[in-house]
Amino acid sequence: MEVCQAIEQRRSIRRYTSAMPASSIVRQVLEAARMAPSWANTQCWEFIVVSDAGLKQQLAGTLPEKNPARTAMLQAPLVIAACARTGVSGYFKGNPATDKGDWLLFDTALALQNLTLRAHDLGLGTVHVGFFDSVNAAGILQVPAGITVVELMPLGYPADAGTPTARKPLEEFVFYDRYGATGSALDSDRT
Repeated sequence: MEVCQAIEQRRSIRRYTSAMPASSIVRQVLEAARMAPSWANTQCWEFIVVSDAGLKQQLAGTLPEKNPARTAMLQAPLVIAACARTGVSGYFKGNPATDKGDWLLFDTALALQNLTLRAHDLGLGTVHVGFFDSVNAAGILQVPAGITVVELMPLGYPADAGTPTARKPLEEFVFYDRYGATGSALDSDRT
């Protein structure tokens, strides 16, 4: 599958079959995450692959009752708990290097984007789950101090194709030279 095709066709999947992906397939998905860029190549991310039904049930309990991803957490044969080491990404000599502080969310998101695109390419589905109690999830998964649970991601074969969502046109969020300025020298390419 071409990269652009994967980007355009990937959907958030909230319904899964019970079929377990082969370990070689899961490894390919994790390898894609491993190849993501990161701040100074710190690779702050760490992943816990959860297949135990009891643990998935407990993790689903960290989501608010109205979060539609709760069902996905239980249906998907796997849940990837994306974790990150704190105080590493975005730091230089132990201090934050920018006004953004810890870059762990940014770097972990890059790894997860690679993971989701490769999963889609291999016929698997994913959904990003960020609305959960990360402290409770860390306790369930016995995550040590200095590591935070960033996201939970169900992974498995989709029970349906997912629903495309509308995207804003570029003109709503792309500006040229200054915030709010529309039009640029690039516009001459369209004539």
